[in-house]
Amino acid sequence: MQGMGRRNSRFIVVLALGLLVLSLGAAPRSGLLRAQRPSAAGEWRYYGGDAASTRYSPLDQITRANVGTLQVAWRWTSLDDDIAKANEAARPGAYQDTPLMIDGVLYTETGLGLFAAIDPVSGKTLWQYDPGTWKGGRPPNLGFTHRGAAFWTDGTARRIISGMHDAHLISLDAETGTPDPAFGANGKVDVIADLPHAVRQRNYAINSTPIIVKNVVIAGANISDGPVNREAPRGDVSGYDVRTGKRLWTFHSVPQAGEFGHDTWENGSAAYTGNTNVWPMITVDEATGYVYLPFGTPTNDYYGGDRLGQNLFAESLVCLDATTGKRIWHFQGVHHGLWDYDFASAPVLADITVNGKRISAVAQVSKQGFLYVFDRKTGVPVWPIEERAVPQSTATSSPGEKTSPTQPFPTRPPAFERQGFLDSDVIDFTPELRAQALEIIQQFDHGPLFTPPSLRGSIQLPGNVGGANWGGAALDPSTGMLYVPSVTNPIVVQVVAQDPSRGNIRYRRGGTANLPTLDGLPLVKPPYSRVTAYDLNTGTIAWQVPLGNGPRNHPLLRDLNPGPLGNGARGNPLVTATLLFVSQAGGGIGIASARPVGGRPLTNLPPEPPKVRAFDKKTGELVWEKELPVGPAGTPMTYSYRGKQYLAMAIGGGLQAEIIAFALP
Repeated sequence: MQGMGRRNSRFIVVLALGLLVLSLGAAPRSGLLRAQRPSAAGEWRYYGGDAASTRYSPLDQITRANVGTLQVAWRWTSLDDDIAKANEAARPGAYQDTPLMIDGVLYTETGLGLFAAIDPVSGKTLWQYDPGTWKGGRPPNLGFTHRGAAFWTDGTARRIISGMHDAHLISLDAETGTPDPAFGANGKVDVIADLPHAVRQRNYAINSTPIIVKNVVIAGANISDGPVNREAPRGDVSGYDVRTGKRLWTFHSVPQAGEFGHDTWENGSAAYTGNTNVWPMITVDEATGYVYLPFGTPTNDYYGGDRLGQNLFAESLVCLDATTGKRIWHFQGVHHGLWDYDFASAPVLADITVNGKRISAVAQVSKQGFLYVFDRKTGVPVWPIEERAVPQSTATSSPGEKTSPTQPFPTRPPAFERQGFLDSDVIDFTPELRAQALEIIQQFDHGPLFTPPSLRGSIQLPGNVGGANWGGAALDPSTGMLYVPSVTNPIVVQVVAQDPSRGNIRYRRGGTANLPTLDGLPLVKPPYSRVTAYDLNTGTIAWQVPLGNGPRNHPLLRDLNPGPLGNGARGNPLVTATLLFVSQAGGGIGIASARPVGGRPLTNLPPEPPKVRAFDKKTGELVWEKELPVGPAGTPMTYSYRGKQYLAMAIGGGLQAEIIAFALP
């Protein structure tokens, strides 16, 4: 751990007295990071801005009138970069953290799992701590990625608490970055000591932010999505004492014998089925102490023949009492899931007025393109949710499978994404393009939403990354407007027989592939990425705009002069008192598996650069955009310090990861 002091009067005094020695392995003494305290209104104390995951800040210094003058205030290079350059096996993925800003200090956790405190004005490192978990090997799924830490204080002690890739919780002194010796064993608590089938950093890790409420730490888990056996670790959720790390309760994500929901797992499958984990962020109602858990898909995302039944609590929003772990209510968004339609983002708490009645609500966006809204105390839907018949698997399309006859459909609000892939969904820029698109899709099974995977290959829209994903939504609590970035990205899903010598799952996913394109033009109608604004008071869409230009300059469309089509990259939202900000990675629609059109050579469109944009909250009008050095992965945040508002975000990954902060001149 390396400590670097702040240039302020207190630091000078400490130096003069000889009470602080800066050297490799030293940390600043307690109190050093509290030299300047901004107002609470200027802080960003949670990954989602607050415990309600609104991603909202009341700051208003950056406005429509001056946002165009924003300049880079500072850039902080990730601690991962030097490690990754020296260790090929420790190459991090995208830098997905959203930094915290508390008491005049920014805190971040890098993709490799290193922690740092950062000066909010200069971007200089104040302390850093490397737990060394990256030395244990690559974690499952997305590898070395992490979405940050949580903060806790009782007014005296101040802690940074996070889950780690090695399946431990860690508690650090926020002043010094040193592990808290009172928490577990030397600051760490093992969360998988008694969890069946869990293998540290192979099929189980933690890479999302925990939540802390009423002195209870609650964390989810990152469990491998590519199992070869039907046995896998469960995504059980536990509560831990914030001071000691003692486990207080455990909620079984797959109900065990005698527990509510056990009968929804047929043929004894609850005994061995795993996953069903909370891998996104978690939301808390601090007034009631209720915690809202978005659960994912059970073991084997696309084949459920080894786990017949409705499969509670998979793909469910579950409300627990944080102090006891008792289930208060639940809602299952997908019965017997076969589409990898995890609830992939933190639920958002909102106080809304519907038909003159004030409702304390929770809103959950989904990969499948639905927005579900409930009374957050009772779980009663604000607007009816109907069970509707959906397409079914057959013995020839997916042997041994038994799909749910119905799935839940909200009657309001309307979906924010295109759902299902019918012939009417193909592009119609010209009759010729439409005819060629129709010819291509006939080689795959396709139909309405919840058309199941098949041996032939089935078109799934939204794809397995959404719709909405872990970037989630942002709420303006003053208006009840909810802003949802999303992507329109159809994929082809095929199930194939498992080789018995490799594992005991009967069928597994044969890989997911993007749908072919026509010379880079997607077969589905645009936009390919968008932002949707909902009025939660009425359950209606206020506006919807494309996010990015997309292939509007493609030679095949040159004479048509279409407007922005959306570039197909995910966006992450932040809303302030004045503006809606959305960061978006670069790239766009590719030409992989492209089919030629009219004998022309294939077109190679340059990728769109990564950007952060500002929109008018009321109309969706684009008022500002700024190109970024590398693509943003984390959600933007904003804070105020010494009278100045900053806009900051984590960008990049691999060998070039950093935090970049903007401010007015």
